[in-house]
Amino acid sequence: MTTKKIVLVVEDDAAIRRGLVDALQFAGYAVIACADGQEGLDTACTAQLDLAILDVMLPKRDGFAILAETRRVRPSLPVILVTARGAEQDRVHGLQIGADDYVVKPFSSKELLARVAAVLRRSAERPSDVGRITIAGRAIDFDRREIERPDRSRAQLSEKEAELLRYLVQNRGRAIGRTELLERVWGLPAGGDSATRAIDMHIVNLRDKLADPSDRPAVVLTVRGKGYMLAADGAS
Repeated sequence: MTTKKIVLVVEDDAAIRRGLVDALQFAGYAVIACADGQEGLDTACTAQLDLAILDVMLPKRDGFAILAETRRVRPSLPVILVTARGAEQDRVHGLQIGADDYVVKPFSSKELLARVAAVLRRSAERPSDVGRITIAGRAIDFDRREIERPDRSRAQLSEKEAELLRYLVQNRGRAIGRTELLERVWGLPAGGDSATRAIDMHIVNLRDKLADPSDRPAVVLTVRGKGYMLAADGAS
């Protein structure tokens, strides 16, 4: 017997909420529906879920607040934002803080279901989340965003440095290009020298905090012509 995927829908407009619930249930999903942001946040952080669909404009707590808190508590839960037509800044901001996708009102049930299926498919292909890891003598605690180096000194990671390092850890042993890093860590489309430099600067800072010299790195490796890779050996 196949277990149904559970989707959370947080939408204050009763007609839209009913339409979302009906479309998802007809497609074979189990659905939990919430009418305001606080109820949605509580559910997103505690209920058994496979995906959340969040309207941006909600009473009590908006979709961005729910997304940010959910990412802190459940970093691997897939999230789709629902935004108003033309609100490009909302879509960009949502992707920057961790949304997996967005759908623009008005939308068809066919488009919504296609996006839900695509996000769930990508989610299933993600490596499992990681909280702590030791690699090449460095103990990394992602919950605290802290590194203990071989000499026992400690360094604090910024949020984006931690996200970048976590993605490298999750894909350990695979070279990851800048385009993928922009899309999966920054939530932005690839483009421009400034974006490339931003990634390279984050790598420089990350290596500094890992005590991982750029001329002979043991943790974050540069793969010429491909990008960056976390060393495959010596991890536990």
